[in-house]
Amino acid sequence: KLKWAFGFDKGMSSFGQPAVASGRVFVGSDTGYVYSLDAGSGCVYWSFKPVSNVRNAINIGPVSGYAGTKYAVYFGDLRANVYALDAQTGKLLWTRRVEDHYTSRVTSAPALYKGRLYVPISSWEEASARTLDYPCCSFRGSIVAMDADTGDVIWKTYTIPEQPKPVKKNSKGTQLWAPAGAAVWNTPVVDAKRNAIYFGTGDAYTYPAAPTSDAIMALDMDTGENLWTYQVTANDAYLVGCQFEKTENCPEEVGVDWDIPAPPILQTMKNGQDVLIVCTKPGDVLSLDPDKKGALNWRVNVVKDENSRGYSGMRWGGASDAEKVYFGLISGGLVSIKLADGKVEWYSLLPKEGEKVSHDSAVTLIGNAAIVGDMDGTVSAVSTADGKKLWQVNTARDFTTVNEVKARGGSI
Repeated sequence: KLKWAFGFDKGMSSFGQPAVASGRVFVGSDTGYVYSLDAGSGCVYWSFKPVSNVRNAINIGPVSGYAGTKYAVYFGDLRANVYALDAQTGKLLWTRRVEDHYTSRVTSAPALYKGRLYVPISSWEEASARTLDYPCCSFRGSIVAMDADTGDVIWKTYTIPEQPKPVKKNSKGTQLWAPAGAAVWNTPVVDAKRNAIYFGTGDAYTYPAAPTSDAIMALDMDTGENLWTYQVTANDAYLVGCQFEKTENCPEEVGVDWDIPAPPILQTMKNGQDVLIVCTKPGDVLSLDPDKKGALNWRVNVVKDENSRGYSGMRWGGASDAEKVYFGLISGGLVSIKLADGKVEWYSLLPKEGEKVSHDSAVTLIGNAAIVGDMDGTVSAVSTADGKKLWQVNTARDFTTVNEVKARGGSI
């Protein structure tokens, strides 16, 4: 049942999952504002407008060094700026730009642990680099470790260690560079036991693809040293549009844009073993062993229809308990997979008026319910025991909002 709705004035999308703490909801939008709302009523405590739009979720934690301020909210924007605000008042505590490359941005939430922020850096370079006027390509993904109190950079590790070098000029005389790519689109996962963080990388922008592209990487939390890398998909060099009309800027062999879109899931199973669960766009789910430098435990494709293999698996992430992991599928439905051996326990196709709908959003677990949104705007809850539907809510409609802004829901 609807409790309240808040409208983003002149907004089209709110990309980042809301964060909840101390009776408040913290959320950003494509209007450029970050809001602190009352979780009970939806009324605004404060709003803050950063330099650019905020696509990622907000992180909340203790901060020191500021009189009267106990907690801060942390986030990044689409120009690679990172911010810390007083969680109570919205006052700016500090801001830092963490990557100089002009295409860089922060699209996923930084991870916060014991006074440090681990910030993932991505880019829009692959979306525009095929045009012959663009000097393709020089962006490299990275993780930046920052002091959460001051914003000072502690270390920075690029996903591709080698700096881009000039390789040739195209017919327009534009200098081309390589290697490039391996953006980080997801939030790093903290493993305090092994003093490591884990994250997935995106495709390469230049050929041959770097061995750290489309991979899971593990870095030392203190130094940023690369502990190990497991490449999920090799030779994926990709620029948007090159699969339809190849230019001189395009990779010699155009890949498939698989990426590792969502953060891996670190889970302790019932037998006490820790596993890293990874999902992919074509529907492969992998279990890696963090105690054996990411050695593969199992790998299975969970797309039900063989004819749908391709861009039909997972994109924004799943959720896990000690026995199973749950993912929504781009090709439609929700799937439950056993952590011990990768066997599919159940599918819930969640049909909507007989049609197949993409369940592309991240999954949330609450008690014995798995909750997922779809591209038609329906939120569905199913039983984790058998996948049977518990309830559905349609959000693709007009809402009466607490702030009296005209607003309508849509794709999730």
